[in-house]
Amino acid sequence: MSVETIPLPGAELRLHAAFLPAESADATMAALMHEVAWTQRPIRIYGREVVQPRLLCWIGDPEARYRYSGGDYEPEPWTPTLSVLRERIESVSGARFNSVLCNRYRDGNDAMGWHSDDEPELGARPMIASLSLGVTRALKFRPRKGFEEGRAGELPLAHGDLLLMAGDTQRHYQHAMARSRRITDERINLTFRLIHPRGA
Repeated sequence: MSVETIPLPGAELRLHAAFLPAESADATMAALMHEVAWTQRPIRIYGREVVQPRLLCWIGDPEARYRYSGGDYEPEPWTPTLSVLRERIESVSGARFNSVLCNRYRDGNDAMGWHSDDEPELGARPMIASLSLGVTRALKFRPRKGFEEGRAGELPLAHGDLLLMAGDTQRHYQHAMARSRRITDERINLTFRLIHPRGA
């Protein structure tokens, strides 16, 4: 495993390349395919209801309820594989997590639009730990309106890579994963978070 600080102005990005070695990443991805209750839910975008362009599952401690794109998410219980991953990622990041959003991209037609992980439940300067499994895909960044020092960029995330996003990253940037006709293989992305109870 190698650790690299990604130079993006106003962001705190640390990449742990090959956080999971290839054999461990293979076994983890295979386990998650079966352990996680993958679903595809509608979301509201600009007042219009559309189906999410990927499969998801929200998992966490009982109090880790989450509101996202107009929908309320009650957490599913932790699976054995995700419980082990949480402990390992907490150890390397120095942060605590009580939930994880599991995303499954079946091929390059599945995608994630521009957004910031800045919901009130995450706090002002959240740590987001993003573990990638499967085919390599690029996470794109662009500065949010008003952050003139920022610049656009992209970061390829490979099988077993762990990206830590902290500090003012979510306040200054949006990120996305674009569609690609060239990609025919699957990818799983796990974003570990700490949800604060509403009103806390």
